[in-house]
Amino acid sequence: MAADVVSAESGGQIRVTVYDRMPSVGRKFLMAGRGGLNLTHSEDLERFLERYGGRADELRPVIEAFGPDAVKSWCEGLGQQTFTGSSGRVFPKSMKASPLLRAWLRRLGERGVEFKTRQRWLGWGETGQLKFEGPEGLTGVAADAVVLALGGGSWARLGSDGGWVEILRGQGVGIADLAPSNCGFTVEWSDHFRGKFQGQPLKRIALQVGDRTVRGEAMITAGGLEGGAIYALSGPLREAILRDGCATLHIDLRPDIMAGDLAVPLDGPRKKQSLSTFLRKAGRLSPPAIGLLQEAALSMPVRLGDLGGEELTALIKAVPVGLTGIASMDRAISTAGGVRFDEVDGRFMLSNKPGVFVAGEMLDWDAPTGGYLLQASFATGAAAGRGVVDWLAGK
Repeated sequence: MAADVVSAESGGQIRVTVYDRMPSVGRKFLMAGRGGLNLTHSEDLERFLERYGGRADELRPVIEAFGPDAVKSWCEGLGQQTFTGSSGRVFPKSMKASPLLRAWLRRLGERGVEFKTRQRWLGWGETGQLKFEGPEGLTGVAADAVVLALGGGSWARLGSDGGWVEILRGQGVGIADLAPSNCGFTVEWSDHFRGKFQGQPLKRIALQVGDRTVRGEAMITAGGLEGGAIYALSGPLREAILRDGCATLHIDLRPDIMAGDLAVPLDGPRKKQSLSTFLRKAGRLSPPAIGLLQEAALSMPVRLGDLGGEELTALIKAVPVGLTGIASMDRAISTAGGVRFDEVDGRFMLSNKPGVFVAGEMLDWDAPTGGYLLQASFATGAAAGRGVVDWLAGK
């Protein structure tokens, strides 16, 4: 995005070269498109900005300057029409990243942007040149301005391994430690539950941690829980685990019904039905949901079958699940942490390295999936590109 902005706003007067570690450019962008390429979200801007939590104020100016409407216009300007889904998420109509990426690279090429692949950035040499390791060995590159957009640390196989952290720290840049975000969490399931339900979803549920509640789905894994609703709460769950060593997540298995209404059928006679059959019929619970109740009951002083209707309802509406850890960085969709905002100016230029700009996941912000990750990456990239143009113009 920075290359796009620089090449457009300078009218081709600024020579732009993109150095990419991978054999071809845009691999992480293509990976983001595997689920349909959720570009941004259509919700009200104030609500949109709330998704960035404690970084809303820092990101407000750039998202106001290059927000959801700008992203849609940019996409459509590349010949890829967009549509807004029922959830408010915005996608290209093709639901693929490859047509958009091809059009994007074609336009950059027409504007004179060059691409060099298989180039691993190693930092700066003694004379201030950028150091790269590539097919031709070690090379030095002199540049009047540099935009670093090296991603976080969650997609090492696509080039984002976080190796830049120590390089920048060595230059005196303050960086918050990288941590998994939009990630799963570990749970010490019983062997029975793990063997029977791993790989099965918990659908139409609500998850709560503290005062945060999210509706959606979760996937039971051999080692814990993953899925969209879990990812949306990854920030507060991660903070709780880092602070206390564990966290308790409460799952409402029937968020679509009030407790009083659910208690009525659950207080009825079970007759000769097994407990599982009764819960399936009276509680309208799926087998994985029933399994989760039975799993929770293992740590209770009374058996699940001995609970009365109101007690059973209370459990169904708030099943406690103890989270023991955070899934590995390489399984995370994104990462929190990065270059602190007090290390960059309003143009995203590093304060102690004039002419060096930072964009995207390298910055210390965190956001859920749903279009918010790509939106902030686009917006900070565009801001860094405008910063380059102003910097080279002496503004």
